[in-house]
Amino acid sequence: MKAAIFNEPGNMSVTDMAKPKIQAPHDAIIRVVRACVCGSDLWWYRGISDKTKGSQTGHEAIGIVEEVGSAVKNVQKGDFVIVPFTNGCGHCAACKAGFDGDCATFTGGALGFQAEYLRYVSADWGLVKIPGQPGDYSADMLKSFTTLADVMATGYHAAFTAEVKPGDTVVVVGDGAVGLCGVIGAKLLGAERIIMMSRHKDRQELAIEFGATDIVAERGNAGIQRVMALTGEGADAVLECIGSQLAVETAVQLARPGAVVGRVRVPHIDELDTNKLFWKNIGLRGGRAAVSTHDRSVLLDAVLEGRINPGKVFNMAFELDDVQAAYAAMDERKAIKSLLVISE
Repeated sequence: MKAAIFNEPGNMSVTDMAKPKIQAPHDAIIRVVRACVCGSDLWWYRGISDKTKGSQTGHEAIGIVEEVGSAVKNVQKGDFVIVPFTNGCGHCAACKAGFDGDCATFTGGALGFQAEYLRYVSADWGLVKIPGQPGDYSADMLKSFTTLADVMATGYHAAFTAEVKPGDTVVVVGDGAVGLCGVIGAKLLGAERIIMMSRHKDRQELAIEFGATDIVAERGNAGIQRVMALTGEGADAVLECIGSQLAVETAVQLARPGAVVGRVRVPHIDELDTNKLFWKNIGLRGGRAAVSTHDRSVLLDAVLEGRINPGKVFNMAFELDDVQAAYAAMDERKAIKSLLVISE
């Protein structure tokens, strides 16, 4: 099969390798229909974080179940499924509490999704079935289903962990695909006012389409002052969708006393002054998204019913053989998020 691999910072390629096989009772082999590039992939693509040279890449996909292990009862060959980057088992304490991103049974994230086939290690509960088959849906619907493997669930998780409530004022820090999906998540949870911090016209326009009511283009102290002018004392909830130390510190300053900051991007932080949280009674929480839980409880139905269309974050599409161009487009901010069309 064909699979994308990381060669070195700034250099991706596609190679031929053996198709994966069932290795454990809870495994499934998935024929990938769509995959994509994540903003978190850019950390190692840019050389900011480490990744083993020659390793497979990707952690978001939808596809068709090809084969299942002996312990898999909830999905079967031929099912059309969302393949989350998380590996929830459904029965450990974390999964039962609704935080399957922290599953104690299947630890570690799923990888190697930018390929024609993948092995998923928690198929019985982690996979989320989509009614019908890929051919039953439009290209736009397939894009939206693909976001449910990570980015839409992660954006929703930011709003969920920030405890967004009906009538709230919410600020979103980060105008990438996660932040844009955070706008959708805040809207789903009933936010009345959603302020997107963004300097890029295409992302501003999409944020407005997704439900943002205000755009703040200023950065740093000017941006903080602008948000305060709009809100008075700060936001009821802040979604931190970047992962840098500056973004977290900015999010804390944007929050009113007693607010909660929901952070969901992979952190790149040396240290954080938690005293700033103390003096304003601000909560800071979040982490890996509960993908299977959020998809089943809210997000899949919202897509199927046409209430949300998160697939619009994919503004560029590529074949698997063009994976280098897909990464470069995101790195150069030409693509908000790059879709990989693997099969039909």
